[in-house]
Amino acid sequence: MIQFDFTGTDPFLNKSQWEGLSRRAQAAHEAVLNGTGAGNEWLGWRRILQDPNDALLENIAAVGQEIASRADVLLCIGIGGSYLGSEAVIQALSPYFKQQPKDGERPPVEVLFAGHNISATYLSQLLDSLEGKSVYVNVISKSGTTLEPAVAFRIIRAWMEHRFEDCDQRIIATTDGSKGALRKLATEKGYRTYIIPDDVGGRFSVMTPVGLLPIAAAGFDIRSFFYGSVAMLKDLDKDGDAAIQYALRRYALHEAGYTTEIMSVFEPKLAGIGSWWQQLFGESEGKEGKGLFPAVCTFSTDLHSLGQYIQAGRRNLIETFLVIEKDRLSLDVPNDASNLDGLNYVSDAPLKRINDAAYKGTASAHQQGGVPTQHITLASINEEALGRLVYFFEHAVSIGGYLLGVNPFDQPGVEDYKQEMFALLGKP
Repeated sequence: MIQFDFTGTDPFLNKSQWEGLSRRAQAAHEAVLNGTGAGNEWLGWRRILQDPNDALLENIAAVGQEIASRADVLLCIGIGGSYLGSEAVIQALSPYFKQQPKDGERPPVEVLFAGHNISATYLSQLLDSLEGKSVYVNVISKSGTTLEPAVAFRIIRAWMEHRFEDCDQRIIATTDGSKGALRKLATEKGYRTYIIPDDVGGRFSVMTPVGLLPIAAAGFDIRSFFYGSVAMLKDLDKDGDAAIQYALRRYALHEAGYTTEIMSVFEPKLAGIGSWWQQLFGESEGKEGKGLFPAVCTFSTDLHSLGQYIQAGRRNLIETFLVIEKDRLSLDVPNDASNLDGLNYVSDAPLKRINDAAYKGTASAHQQGGVPTQHITLASINEEALGRLVYFFEHAVSIGGYLLGVNPFDQPGVEDYKQEMFALLGKP
């Protein structure tokens, strides 16, 4: 279902150090399995897969169906790990453009996001767009006091209370199980709630209600998604080579002076997966002056903006291609008798073949230009494959953090900007 090819990095590696680095990577993998590494109290993202809560999955699926039957829009309020995972999966599984529902069918719920920025224009126009629509809200915050989502929720809650008599039944809080401002408010208002496990950090929370409820409301199979991650956990617990090799090569190149990893996708709907990966790796490894800077490129679009730099700029980049083997839909290039554009050499060729040629040509050119390349290929985009991919990256980044000698599960640097912001705002 997922194929891995990391051999495009081999010409750039110092093989004399390989045996020692391989032993260290294996030890880091075993630290993840055994829970003996730094931050092991945050390994709940593994534990929820080792002991699946099917009753919770069924409950989330049922509430998702309720939202789908009653709402036009589900508005999710959260920032970082509280929204990136669900947004990425929904984007990957959804059509690019709204589809006309068949006769007698309700259109699918539109899942929108707020609280991930502090733009007055964004939030004002979002609320204007919701006028006259049936709206549910899922506010996601362990504490309820993170500035961006808390400000957005205060505004949106007032908007909801003025428009829906059953407002308290339309707001669902995903938060801490026993404490925090959002838990207290939910209890006072009688909101339905889901718990963010104490031992799961935000960027690892997509397999908790944080990610599962929006995905379910959007109409996707959360059981296949969740059990895709379960399957990958079992595979990597038995043989962790794929995750070890990815983490090991990234680390070896980091130690050789490479500073940046680009995730390049040739299917635009995978860009959201790249954004989730970007947070996962940036927040897990970027500490103590260490870590590769993660960035996402959508090709072939960005080949016409960043392609020159990747091909011939500073040689501090490594590139991981995330691609799809099969398209659900097919479209061929028609023949044109005049051939003014000179494209008859690809007439009757499917666009997939052209896109594959762009991918393979790009990878070859970049490697020849001095960029170590890696390849992750999904057989197709579906819930199970995405679930597998999520766990693969979570496991690999944990190995990578341990190789770097950092705790991959904390994020102390995130607090620094907040302190400066709060001082400017005059927070008591």
